[in-house]
Amino acid sequence: MKKVLALLFLILLSNGYAQNTEISIVLKDAETNLPIEDATVFILKSKQSFLSNAQGVVTFVLSGTSNIQITHTSYTTVTIRSTTLKDKVTVVVLKSNVQNLDEIIITKQHPQKILKSIVENSIKKLSTPARLKIYAREFFKLNGNYSYYNDGLINFQISGKEKNFKTDILVEQNRSYGLLDTDVSNDLLGYNLNDIMENYYNFKYLNPILESRAKKDYDFVVKSYSANNDYYIMFVTPLDKAKGLLDDYTILYDKKKKIIIEASSSVSPSKVANAKDKTTVGSKNIYKSLFKNIYRNDGSSYYLMSSKEEIGFEKINKKGTSTIEVRNYFVTTNFSEQKYSFSESDVFKDKTLFNKKNVILSDYWNISGLTATDEEQGIINAIEEEH
Repeated sequence: MKKVLALLFLILLSNGYAQNTEISIVLKDAETNLPIEDATVFILKSKQSFLSNAQGVVTFVLSGTSNIQITHTSYTTVTIRSTTLKDKVTVVVLKSNVQNLDEIIITKQHPQKILKSIVENSIKKLSTPARLKIYAREFFKLNGNYSYYNDGLINFQISGKEKNFKTDILVEQNRSYGLLDTDVSNDLLGYNLNDIMENYYNFKYLNPILESRAKKDYDFVVKSYSANNDYYIMFVTPLDKAKGLLDDYTILYDKKKKIIIEASSSVSPSKVANAKDKTTVGSKNIYKSLFKNIYRNDGSSYYLMSSKEEIGFEKINKKGTSTIEVRNYFVTTNFSEQKYSFSESDVFKDKTLFNKKNVILSDYWNISGLTATDEEQGIINAIEEEH
């Protein structure tokens, strides 16, 4: 009898471990074998979302069995069963669906007018009220050296509609490492948590190409994927004659639902090369600037899935020049249309997590939704060791 009970205990114990197993998936392109970044891995049972990093890696803890959906706008969607993930690290190969981007769509309306209507409809379709549990991560680099790092697990309660979105913020956990130089702290340019979600839900970063004069400064082209009938892609590029530090924009949208799936921009290299350097004290010369937002539409809900922003600039000081680079990430790990209850005193009012006291209740960064790359983990480890 004792042997039977012991055996039963071992079986239950092994099942418990099997139900809470850390799994890593490496996503690779079927033809090039290169890693796939910014793919969404969605656990259907728990409704958790994860994003692949620059190495194509997604790491998560799996409780029980579930179907796992892997989506990327440039690849065919794949659904796998968790029971097929026998190894601790599994390589999943995705087939591209954008190999031929050769058809230019001739439109009756100017593409900018189409973009305006797409933005307006996207704002209307975004699900509110809603709760987004978001993992935020920020890296700061000063004069070539990584000098500061923070991350946190944040709940955003979004209410309102269209131009009147309102956000209440509760910080579950956070950690910060590094020394804040008083001359640099104002230039760290981390996420302003008070208005960032309203900006993303109003597509504020697209405002420069929605203005009337943008048609004089930019070329608008709409193309389709021959292997992907769901989406159109709009390229908005600055004309050679346009002056100023202008970005190249790419907007991927669902052509039937008229909603934005991805929006990104990066400062044009040619514009950086031709930009005249500022020399007055306190001025900034930007040499790198980009953002990328991914929105998820699951048929019933439409919300921000992830964002990435980077900026690099030289600041002119009295004693010389300092170089500052910032890299920010947002990943929505859980989405719900249910409101959570909270006390007004618990609402986070500050702009950033910089000066908030560390609150570490668990190793939340290991199940954050965004696995650190080898380079990023090395940066984190180095900063932790110093402090």
